[in-house]
Amino acid sequence: MNWIIPNAMEDRDAMTTAWYRPTQLSPFVPSRPELQEDEDEEGMMKSMAYIESLIDACVNRGIPPNRIVLGGFSQGCAMSLLTDLTSSKYAGKLAGIVGLMGYLPLAEGSRLNDLRAHAGLPPTHGDVPVFLARGQKDMLIPRRIWNGTLKKLGDLGLTAVETHEYEGVGHSLTGPTMRDMSKWLERVVPKLED
Repeated sequence: MNWIIPNAMEDRDAMTTAWYRPTQLSPFVPSRPELQEDEDEEGMMKSMAYIESLIDACVNRGIPPNRIVLGGFSQGCAMSLLTDLTSSKYAGKLAGIVGLMGYLPLAEGSRLNDLRAHAGLPPTHGDVPVFLARGQKDMLIPRRIWNGTLKKLGDLGLTAVETHEYEGVGHSLTGPTMRDMSKWLERVVPKLED
């Protein structure tokens, strides 16, 4: 087993390390959606190309995509879901997706459907197993955003989504989260053939 745990790229202008420029996720539906800050789709696509290059390196070493699980925490979760749903190379081909304390970006409107069509992907996604975890006290990923993520994944036809919510947990990892994820990984990664 190999673990590849990349860091997000450094953005010197923003003086932070991030997969894309973050936007505030409000627990309330905006009263004036036209004033809502746009998501950083350009930054997401740049990060997705980097993630694809990491998967390419694994495949070039002889690891088949159906034995690769892509996952992440917070923005890493967002990028993992986005890559699995819109990558012309790897959408629907990985062993699974792990999303910890994150959300699905670009979920409002039809943008994900447009990206899938542009990549030559069908309107619905299929049965790549997905493990999603959220702390019930997570103030960075409000329940409204979590529910919107689950709805959009359902709309896109993801049929094997396992969700966990942890009482008393905020935007952080816990032992129970890691235990549940490990059990899930044991189920979804196919056995090596002799």
